[in-house]
Amino acid sequence: MDRYNTVIIGTGAAGYNAADRLFGLGVKNIAVVTEGRFMGTSRNTGSDKQTYYKLSLCGREGDSVRELAETLYSGGGVKGEHALAEAAYSVRCFMRLVELGVPFPSNEFGEYAGYKTDHDPRTRATSAGPLTSKYMTEALEKSVLGKGIELIDNTRVIKIITDENGVNGIAGVNTLDGSLRLIACDNVILCTGGPASIYLNTVYPESQSGSTGLAIEAGAALSNMEEWQYGIASTGFRWNLSGTYQQVLPRYVSVTPDGEETEFLYDALGERSLGLIFLKGYQWPFDTRKAEGSSMVDLLTAEQIKKGNKIYLDYTQNPKGLDDGFSVLPPEAYDYLSRSGALFGRPVDRLKKMNSRAIDLYASHGIDLWNDRLEIAVCAQHCNGGIDVDENWQTSIRGLYAAGEAAGTFGVYRPGGSALNSTQAGSLRAAEHIARNPVTATRSDPVFSMPGIRYGDSNLDELLNKLQTGMSACADFDRNTAGMKKLFDEICEIRNGFFGIARAENAAETAELFKVYDAYLTAGSVLSAMLTSAEKIGSHGSAFVDRKPNIDPDGVRMTRTITEGTVSHIVPVTPIPDPELWFETLLERKRVTDNDVRP
Repeated sequence: MDRYNTVIIGTGAAGYNAADRLFGLGVKNIAVVTEGRFMGTSRNTGSDKQTYYKLSLCGREGDSVRELAETLYSGGGVKGEHALAEAAYSVRCFMRLVELGVPFPSNEFGEYAGYKTDHDPRTRATSAGPLTSKYMTEALEKSVLGKGIELIDNTRVIKIITDENGVNGIAGVNTLDGSLRLIACDNVILCTGGPASIYLNTVYPESQSGSTGLAIEAGAALSNMEEWQYGIASTGFRWNLSGTYQQVLPRYVSVTPDGEETEFLYDALGERSLGLIFLKGYQWPFDTRKAEGSSMVDLLTAEQIKKGNKIYLDYTQNPKGLDDGFSVLPPEAYDYLSRSGALFGRPVDRLKKMNSRAIDLYASHGIDLWNDRLEIAVCAQHCNGGIDVDENWQTSIRGLYAAGEAAGTFGVYRPGGSALNSTQAGSLRAAEHIARNPVTATRSDPVFSMPGIRYGDSNLDELLNKLQTGMSACADFDRNTAGMKKLFDEICEIRNGFFGIARAENAAETAELFKVYDAYLTAGSVLSAMLTSAEKIGSHGSAFVDRKPNIDPDGVRMTRTITEGTVSHIVPVTPIPDPELWFETLLERKRVTDNDVRP
């Protein structure tokens, strides 16, 4: 049986960075395990210009680690230690990516340009274009493979094995033939992204499923599983329609089953709709605080879909209201388009002027924005919750770490692009903690028994569709308590008897069966957190609950899900730490630490 110090699960930006950093810290007996090297969110998702959020590194605008930490913390539901660590590590992690070749833009003197993103009081955001996380993943992968770190591909991890001392190994199945493989290890870093399989209306790439259920079944606590981001996205090719996709002012068109077309936003809001469409560019996530502002776009879109209509963005014609020119736009929209040299033509002409790669992206997937409309919906895009971790990104189970979207560090509101910074900061914190705390005791081999699997006519698609349809119907950005309670009971019943209910067609479908099982484990915890939040807090952040107001407007909270019986409760978040900053003290501490670890 193979034995490693650490197994990293996932080949996205967090997983590869964890492996790269561990190796650099001298922990070289490691392996990266993946269901598919080219799968996952980091490699297959983005937006008009996918954002990396970090400390400001240009211009005259002041900034500091503490200010950035306070911004991350102010979104609510964020532990203070996470906010401070992600702020403090942001420049180090960003510059590492620059050195690896990720093409972030800078001027001739080395200043890295910034712009403002969602929930960002400064201009801390930067981007390498629509595919920033893909570039990050490829650069980190090149570094990892160049070091000769072992990569175990085509393996779906189905169990994190623990004993009285914590993590002891993993069990995985081959995605091609269903064969079982046991691996012994002292640590696992779970970097498998968010729970992408639990919604029908989602912008997660089809290659992404997530593995939060692994931590749930291992007994790890979760946090903030009720907190998500939802927003306007295309559904044929799954992609966020934020930034310039909105700022160029496309037409929003509703088409009835009989083929009748209306510009429903203009019909409901008149010329005001133009300004709200523009604002969706950098207010992309649905926000209950903006229900009378830019989030009216999401509400009106969802209302049309519930009527059975199909909704499209059309870049080939100008929306109603622009017939007499751009002077009808609010100053913010007019000035932005004017400064961008885009007060002309149709939406697609403006998009070519402002961000031509946004057109190229769709063209690479067979969609011609010069001629084709985009079918859209309000889709789940990011889980701001996840597995509860401490300041070292270690879970409640010794030796089990989580980084990236798998970790529950994002809270209620997060600045756009902070997720990419978190993939790097969290995985580095985990790597450093593992390197500082080597396991010296001899460990027994992990023990695992495969549950009984039924083979026959597969019902996995049916089971997954039932879950996804239910979640999108009552547990998205417009939540219904009665519907969620009913769905929770149904999901728990199937989850508890899953291996007596589910059927795989053959052994090759074993990995798919465990994907669906993971979705049921995760959805049960998500609904538990949503129901607790509905009762204790009410409408807030990214979701209305029964269209009622916030019950606890001053409550900055973290919902923690305990797996035994899937029980959730509300706990206050920890404050931002106030650690030692006296230079002489830290210098002496560094000297002592270096002496302790020197061979």
